[in-house]
Formats: sequence, C-alpha cells, structure tokens
Amino acid sequence: MPDATTNQTGAGQAPGSRVVHSDESGGWQGIATLPYKRADGSWSGVTRQLLAGGPESPSSFELRYFELAPGGRSAHETHRHEHAVVVLRGSGEALLAGAVHALRPGDFVRVAPGDPHQFRNTGSEPLGFLCVVDAERDVPTPLTNDGAPSCSVDGDELSRPR
Repeated sequence: MPDATTNQTGAGQAPGSRVVHSDESGGWQGIATLPYKRADGSWSGVTRQLLAGGPESPSSFELRYFELAPGGRSAHETHRHEHAVVVLRGSGEALLAGAVHALRPGDFVRVAPGDPHQFRNTGSEPLGFLCVVDAERDVPTPLTNDGAPSCSVDGDELSRPR
C-alpha cells in the first residue's frame, strides 16, 4: 500500500519509486514549476518541472517537462550533450541545425550533440514537452543574445559543475 505522504510503495519496488499524479493544469502534483526569466528579469513565457533526477539524485539522467506559453521560446544554443524530446501538447517548431520543423503532440525530437537548436511555440495554446538529458552535462553555449531562457540551465544549474 502506498504511503499517503510520499506515494512510496513497499516491497518489490526500488528505493524512491513513486507515482506522481498529474494535476488539472497539465503539470504534476508536488513538483515545483520553475519560471525562466530573461536576463533583465522580465517574464519569458517558459516554465520547467524537474520530474526525475536532479542535483540530489543518483540518477544518470534528468527528465524535465517544459511548457512554453504562446510566443514563448527556448534559447538558441548548442552543447556537447544530446536531448530526447517528446511533445505532449500544443504546437510549435524546433529549429535544428538551421532547419525548422513543425511540432505537434506525439512528435519525437532528438537533438544531437553539437547541433544548434531552439524550441518555439507558434500556436495559441501552451507547448508542453518532456526532455531527457544526461545528469552530468556541459553548460550550453548561447548562439544569439535574444534574451530567451535556456531549457538546459536555470540559475542554480549554472553554478553546478558539469
């Protein structure tokens, strides 16, 4: 029987196993939604939830959920690690190595190491996607100074060695 406080299960489950239920807003109960801000502190229309992994986790990967408001976008950046992205809701586009690709729910995007990339919401609803990356990874290199937030780095992660 799951513990009501932690959603942890007993025998037969790995330590830390749990079920986190989605909420009405499309996020997950009990997982903080972190805003991304431009360098000047203004709202950029991007939020992130860290679903698995993180600085206190022994996991070799991180699973993050990003949501871009209509008109929102991630940074145009490159890095040595790869991403695996699955679109859950909304519509938009991915700029991958100079080519623009339309995105809709169910689409899978692999961002290869070193490929310049950016995600953009071109629709009228939020664009939500899951993104898997290695827990240990390099810091992204921005390719343009457009003020867009990075999907890979928030304020805390910049100080974490990769």
